[in-house]
Amino acid sequence: VMNRIARDFGYDVLATGHNLDDEAATLFGNTLSWAGEYMLRQGPVLPETPGLARKVKPLCRIYEREMLAYVLLRGIEYIYDECPFSVGSTSIYYKQLLNKLESDRPGAKLSFYLSFLEARKSGLFTERQKIQAELHPCPNCGQPTSAPGLCSFCRMMSRQ
Repeated sequence: VMNRIARDFGYDVLATGHNLDDEAATLFGNTLSWAGEYMLRQGPVLPETPGLARKVKPLCRIYEREMLAYVLLRGIEYIYDECPFSVGSTSIYYKQLLNKLESDRPGAKLSFYLSFLEARKSGLFTERQKIQAELHPCPNCGQPTSAPGLCSFCRMMSRQ
């Protein structure tokens, strides 16, 4: 949906609200399974992909609790509920594990994420060969997808 809106309004860049907790949980999951391709594409500024708006994550170094404190202090309304599609997800489980680590070792999430970014910058996670996923339009919404048939969003929505 966000990509469609960016495309429809002619925006070149899409800024997402991913915070440090989101990024650390994603990195943790990718590290556990050594998902190198995903690790190559993780960072505050994502490379351009044909058919998709370029993505940036300006809040990636800010803890979720810091964002909540800011919202509360400024009187900004927000949705308290978790996404109903996140129930039982591994990302929530990884966030819980990382919160325990952060409780025992304050700053661990930030150190983990920033160390990863530094390692990428120094060439630890370099691409051996550029493999670009073949994209085609989703038959339902028309958004680019590498999945066969429906994109992951349309598959998720069809399960409702």
